[in-house]
Order: sequence, then C-alpha cells, then structure tokens
Amino acid sequence: MPNANNWQGDVLRDLRGTPPQQHAQDHGSAQGHAQAQSHGPAQEQHPAQQQQQPQPQRQEPARTEAQPPSGNTAASPGPAAPPPRTQRPSRSPDSRPVVDSALTGTARRPQRGESAAARISRAVRRIVSSSTAREVAELTRTAEQIQQPVTTGRQIAVTSIRGGAGKTTVAALLGTAYAHYRHDPVLLVEADPALGSLPLRLGAESLRWTTADLADIVEPQMSLLDVTGYLVQLPDNAWLLPGSQGRIGAMLDTAAYERVMVALRRYFGVTVVDCETLPAEVARVALSAAQARVLAVPATLDGITSTYAVLQWMQGLPRHMIAGTVVALTSTTSRPGIDVEAAAEKLRSTGAAVHVLPHDRHLAAGGELRTELLARPTRLAAARLAAEVFQLSQKRR
Repeated sequence: MPNANNWQGDVLRDLRGTPPQQHAQDHGSAQGHAQAQSHGPAQEQHPAQQQQQPQPQRQEPARTEAQPPSGNTAASPGPAAPPPRTQRPSRSPDSRPVVDSALTGTARRPQRGESAAARISRAVRRIVSSSTAREVAELTRTAEQIQQPVTTGRQIAVTSIRGGAGKTTVAALLGTAYAHYRHDPVLLVEADPALGSLPLRLGAESLRWTTADLADIVEPQMSLLDVTGYLVQLPDNAWLLPGSQGRIGAMLDTAAYERVMVALRRYFGVTVVDCETLPAEVARVALSAAQARVLAVPATLDGITSTYAVLQWMQGLPRHMIAGTVVALTSTTSRPGIDVEAAAEKLRSTGAAVHVLPHDRHLAAGGELRTELLARPTRLAAARLAAEVFQLSQKRR
C-alpha cells in the first residue's frame, strides 16, 4: 500500500519496477546528495544551524575506532572532519525580462473573448430565461468542489502529444482557477524549459530562479517564506517556478525535478505542472507521480486521431492512469473542422473524462491571460475542468 508521506516515491517505484528496499536506499542517497549540496545564501539565513555542529568533547564512540592505542595519546588525531560541501556559485542568477524590450511594443491591446454583440445577446437570454439560477447553483457546486481541504499537496500534470495544442493555456487556466477559489497557496511549475511560455501567459514581468536552480537550494528546514523568496509571486496567493529564463538549450533532468517537487509538496495545497510534450522523460515522470493528469488536445481531426490512439494505449496501463486523466479539448477556431461534441463522446469511450473549452478570442491571442477578458462560457468551462481534475486528484493518494 503506498505510503502517504512518500506518495511520489511509491508511484515512481511502481512505475520503474524498483524493489522497495532498493528504492529506499536510492531515496536516502538522493536526500544525502541534496543535503551535501546545501550552502550559500540559505546557510547564511539560518546561522543558528551552525551552533548545532558536534563539538570535539561530544565525539561519537564510532569515530574513535580510527584512533591509535591509548598508550600513544600524543599522536591522537582531532575530531573527524565533516564531509566536504559543494560550494554554490557566489553570484545568484541575474533577473531577465520575460519579454525582450525590443518586442514590448509589438503587442496589441488585448481583446475580450467574445464580441460585444455576443455579450449583449447572452445577457438578454439570461434575463428572459430561468438559466441564471441554474448557472449560479452550478458555480456554487463547482466552488465547493475546488475548495475541499487536502491532507497532502495535490499535483496535477498538464501535457500534450504535440506542440501548439494549448497545454500551457490549460495549465494557466487551471492554476488561475485554483488560486481564485482556494485559500491555501497554489504553485505553478514550468517543467518545459525549452522556451516555455507559462510566465508570459501568467503575466510575469521578469524571471530569476528556475526549477534547476531551486533543486540545489531547497532544504527541508525551510519555511514557506524562505521558499517563496525564490518564486515569482502571482495574484491570489499563487506562485510561479519558471523552467528557464528563455535561453535556447535549457535542460531539466529528472533528478532535479524530483528533488524540487518532493521538497515543495508540503508548502502548497495544489501544484499545477506545465510539462513538456510527450514522450519527454521529465513529462513521463511528472505524469506518473501526479495524482491527476490533463491532456490538452486541439479540436482538429489530426489532434483527435492522435489522442484517441494514445488513450487506447493507456487502457493497457494500470487502471488509475486513464481513470485519473482528463482530456481538455480546445477549439482553436470559431468554426472547428470537426463535430466537437461527437469527438468528445468518442474520446470518453476510452474511459477518460473529456471537457470542451470553447473558442475564445482572448486566449487565441496568446498573450497574458486576464480572466476578466475571458468569455463567460470559457470561464465556466475552465471552472468545471478545474473542479473535475481536482476531484480526481483527491482519489489518488
């Protein structure tokens, strides 16, 4: 039975087929290696820890085995030297803007998700019909589902089969919804270091520390205030951990990702991970360790065909993999080339949940996501998606 205090390790062990004893040894070695690399600013922020170093007169008996016989006390060595500690770079990373100054003037004024005529028509229909009460009741139920308390941090991985499927947009929508409805801190992690656009979508102005940087810094004794000092603050008690600083060729290995995610899980109620496209190695690790998975799919014929093949393949995996997967079917244009509802039903036949995100002009522009500019159907669909994904994450410990 998985250990609730180390659910990620249990999931990764099951996925890799590692025996429990060996996994425990490997996990202990990884923790020891991470602690051996702790130094620099974090050590200076906690000077009281230096007073806890063992004194010579309190030398452990096991360390006296290497001393010469008692008759030769003059040659007795002093206390055993502590293991060498890897030194961090003396200079912290420089802050870099998310959008280069040469490109800031190219963006147009963001537009609303739907036209004025569509908004007026929708408002009139709500006035003359009885749908308003039903809509309020649905929103209330959705908010209650998202606001349920958690015993351990829930991690939700968002990925796609190919680029341009809208996975970063879906990750931003989920993180924004959780930050709006929940009272505990929410974290958004960019595990796509190769020019990922999550900071741009979330409106971050500059970046400094990345996931790979934090892997060498985070320590178990840190407080939430210590950790958030390395993150980008967002509205509504949300935080962002970028994957890179927009540099070509930035890499993120699985060991660094695992160290960061295991260390940060106790600080945040919900963590949304914007993964690389499949079958990247970090994406596979993130999907297997997360309690719920979201597969972003464009509402196109090739997108539906590829996704249906992947879901059929997932049916051969352990049942919780496809049962904990939600497909976010995004309409990329106002008039898709397929029957979206019929395609959604076909995908649901594989056992995965499917939610349709309607076309939204504001999202299609690709800039900063501003919820007040989203079309009302988009906001409702995003909230329903966030609620179902969170409910699925609660079923997986």
